[in-house]
Amino acid sequence: MPSDPDPTPLSLQRKSRTPVWLALVWRILLALGLIGIALAVHWFDREGLHDNVDGAISFADVLYFTMITVTTVGYGDIVPVTQQARLFDTFVVTPIRLFVWLIFLGTAYNFLLKRVWEKWRMKVIQQHLHGHVVVAGYGTSGSEAVSELVRRGADPEMIVVIDSDPSQLRLAGDCGTTVMEGDATRNATLEAVKVARAKAIIVSAGRDDTSILIVLTARRLAPNVPISVVIRSEDNEAIAQQAGADTVINPASFAGLLLAGSTHGAHLADYMADLAASGGRVALHERPVTEEEVGKALSEIRTGLGHRIYRGEKMFGFWEPEARRLQRGDLIVEVVPRLSR
Repeated sequence: MPSDPDPTPLSLQRKSRTPVWLALVWRILLALGLIGIALAVHWFDREGLHDNVDGAISFADVLYFTMITVTTVGYGDIVPVTQQARLFDTFVVTPIRLFVWLIFLGTAYNFLLKRVWEKWRMKVIQQHLHGHVVVAGYGTSGSEAVSELVRRGADPEMIVVIDSDPSQLRLAGDCGTTVMEGDATRNATLEAVKVARAKAIIVSAGRDDTSILIVLTARRLAPNVPISVVIRSEDNEAIAQQAGADTVINPASFAGLLLAGSTHGAHLADYMADLAASGGRVALHERPVTEEEVGKALSEIRTGLGHRIYRGEKMFGFWEPEARRLQRGDLIVEVVPRLSR
């Protein structure tokens, strides 16, 4: 498999739910609000303050005293002299000072330390990745696959998108997915997203040769993980299967099936689209046979309408003799009502 003699450090990224500018504005407004409270009370209770310089308390003096008191412990040139003013400084201004400092520290974290924190957080996420879906390529097919997974209830954070185009990664990040900038044909990239522990791999690189190379690399690293790949040329479908893809999808061929089907009946294409879409009334469902179903016919299952069974490397339709008696280890493909899923 291809290897990079001087690999660039690979790291996951996950978009924050709160925009940076909004967090900054919120902190500024909160700090100004707290200072404003202290300033207002000091101004209305200015009789409780004493200026050791000229004895008079002006608004400028109150503003100066408030800012100095909130940011430091004061210089002693202006001091509270009444019990009320001292209690206010003790129980209100002192907590405000602590909150303002915490806001300053939080802002420093967001803009200075967050990158270090995010790098560490993504490393932890990377170490604990398990049961996720890896999407190699966020073009038209890849983005549609991610959108469909989310519509079907998948947690966006359990979808890892790999692409070499930063603009595509920003779009994927906006969906809440975890993203990584890198070349999915390389071992290091797929190892970084823990491809061997993934639930499934979707390959949609935009070019058949690149997609096939990704499949070949992924199959070597993850021999037991299902791999689906988009192949645009019919000549390359067999090559993709030989490379290790479990499912090969040709968008043009599938569109052709829908178009051809529509000529044999007005509702055939509509039903096929209904099966494929997340918003349809029915859905295709694959599951292993249960102990209660062993020995029964495929037509007797109660969870849906059985269409096929997969027994090892062989496939049998509902009309074939093999479907009259289900065996342990069979996989059932059935059509179920969408509301039952």
